[in-house]
Amino acid sequence: MKQLLLHAATACLLLSATVSASAQFKINKKGIDAAGKGVKAATFSDADAAKLAGQAIAYMDSHNPVADDNDPYTIRLKKLFAAHQNEGGLKLNFKVYKVVDINAFACADGSVRVFSSLMDIMTDEELLGIIGHEIGHVVNKDTRDAIRSAYKREALTDAASSQSETVNTLSESELGGFAAALLDTKFSRKQESEADDYAYEFMKKYHYKVTALASAFNKFAEMEKETGSNKSKSDKMLSSHPESADRAAKVLEKAQKDGLAK
Repeated sequence: MKQLLLHAATACLLLSATVSASAQFKINKKGIDAAGKGVKAATFSDADAAKLAGQAIAYMDSHNPVADDNDPYTIRLKKLFAAHQNEGGLKLNFKVYKVVDINAFACADGSVRVFSSLMDIMTDEELLGIIGHEIGHVVNKDTRDAIRSAYKREALTDAASSQSETVNTLSESELGGFAAALLDTKFSRKQESEADDYAYEFMKKYHYKVTALASAFNKFAEMEKETGSNKSKSDKMLSSHPESADRAAKVLEKAQKDGLAK
């Protein structure tokens, strides 16, 4: 899920919103001076992606309403993932954004951000499946590649550093454009399918109800049919995760083969 469903997922979207609990998750689209050519793709490492993701998360956390430690949303999320602080080689950290948009995403530095409106409509196990999908994008390097692509597209290096193998630290104004570039990124059908597979195996490994992943996709399928303001809250997430009903059917078929569903 690029936007979790969880993307900004995708790669770690940098969005700015107001500080009210009913705020909408927005992105600062200030432009960037595209003077350079970007870092060479071959030299862009997992560490580079984690570095940029860390900057992005710090930016987002400071520009969006974050639920505090005593908030019921935070308590629920931490309880759900108490056993999953380390997953897929990542040291994970979790926070909730109290915004009206329905979304979630995981970043290359291990940060997971879940939107309160998504938590409102999902059961605990459905949330586990959705976030498992987002973690899958990170583990499968989809997020790293999306960050690399956005970094190069926005030409965040100057003429000199474009020839360097060092990824620059971004300024706040650059982070806005970087976020916008990430938002334009969509994962391929193959990448989405592989992230679904990761989520399924994650659920199966820890003995969660794998059919909860299918029910989450079916909820998205219902949203796809809606019109008006309710749909507007989830447009970005759903547009990056088409054919939710088909994905739900595939999960159920796999569960039936594994003897985990009737």
